[in-house]
Amino acid sequence: MNGPERFEAHDGDEEDNGPEGNGPEGKGDTPAHGSPPRIPLPRASVEDSGLPLPAPADLGVTAPPPAPPVLEHPVLKALLGAWALAACSPEEATAVEEHLGDCGSCADEARRLREAVGLLQRPESLDLDPGLRTRVLDTCLERRPPRIPVPDWAAAYDAETARLDALLQDFGDAEWHAPVRLRWFRSDAATSRRTTVAGVIAHLLGVDGLVAVALGLDDPLGDVPARQPTPAARTEALWRASHFPPTRFVRAPWREQSHSLVRTVSFTGGGAEKVPVSYGDFELPLHDAMLDRAFECWVHAEDIADAVDYPYDPPSPRHLHRMIDLAARMLPTALAHRRRAGLASPAHHRHLVAAGEPGRSLRLEIEGSGGGEWLIPLDSPAAKGSAEHEVAHVALDGVEFCRLAAGHVPPQEAAAGQVGDREAIRDVLFAAASLSRM
Repeated sequence: MNGPERFEAHDGDEEDNGPEGNGPEGKGDTPAHGSPPRIPLPRASVEDSGLPLPAPADLGVTAPPPAPPVLEHPVLKALLGAWALAACSPEEATAVEEHLGDCGSCADEARRLREAVGLLQRPESLDLDPGLRTRVLDTCLERRPPRIPVPDWAAAYDAETARLDALLQDFGDAEWHAPVRLRWFRSDAATSRRTTVAGVIAHLLGVDGLVAVALGLDDPLGDVPARQPTPAARTEALWRASHFPPTRFVRAPWREQSHSLVRTVSFTGGGAEKVPVSYGDFELPLHDAMLDRAFECWVHAEDIADAVDYPYDPPSPRHLHRMIDLAARMLPTALAHRRRAGLASPAHHRHLVAAGEPGRSLRLEIEGSGGGEWLIPLDSPAAKGSAEHEVAHVALDGVEFCRLAAGHVPPQEAAAGQVGDREAIRDVLFAAASLSRM
């Protein structure tokens, strides 16, 4: 409106109902006509509402980084060692590094500490050597005096069964069922049989049972019939008698039997060493049978270790020497068996020698651990090896010779050095391989 109408008088007797018609002063924000302006009430705060405050990041505000702690010089100097080892917290490391830029003496000390830490850290893996356990066990077996003295001829069996038992100790189900191939030499060819780690222990249990029976102990086969009293037949009988493939539970009876054998021969002393142990088609005196069982225990322990990809060392030199000596003493008989079977050199090349008389001989030189020299009579098991009648010389590594006798190395690849009668050398190498069996 314009002009005087803007200031038109208002009749004070007329009641102004306000915007809501609730009296002279309305409840809304618009003041009543002619009344002074109304001051609005303050708004409610978020803090009064009980709702959470918005985060600074939601408001676009970046919080400043925390300031590094203010540390005194003695404290920073004391932290230099931890800093060199990377053992400080991030805040402490920042404070130390800032201090090193200002303090020459601390910087020199920090450099020396870092160089020292570099000398302490090995570049290779810090994992334990896989062969450490075997070496520690070997040392313990060598130095720990037994409560009951074990005869020398049984010490190798005691040591090898203990080493194998230590290998088996931490095996899980996967390792017990790992495939293993038993290898041996038959006639002029290598042969093998597939089984598992548990099957190998069952095999050792059954064949060691031959010694147990000879000593009057319980036969692990019990009432299980074997077709023949041979190592192979007994093993097959044990495997057939299992409703399921052998599992880790075969370890307990094998372990108990090995302990019983060692205890028994220890109590009986030297009087039992000549007790015959039958292998079905041949027999050995007890002292040789225990060496034979030690040898096979080591060979099959290596088979198991290979199956689970674990290192395994050969026997101690003195035990290895005894095993080699047993094989060397068995060679003349094995050679005679092969001749009778037509597998060795023809009869017209032989020179029959009376028992105890010197005859043609082969010098077997074993190098390395457990080594020595043996003269092997070629013409008769009862003949005497003679250096004057030496016709051939063969040199092999000790472990290689044992693997040949175990059927794990072909005879054609075994000898490192050969001099003399080639036919005699071949006969002896194949005879050594024929010592192996399942």
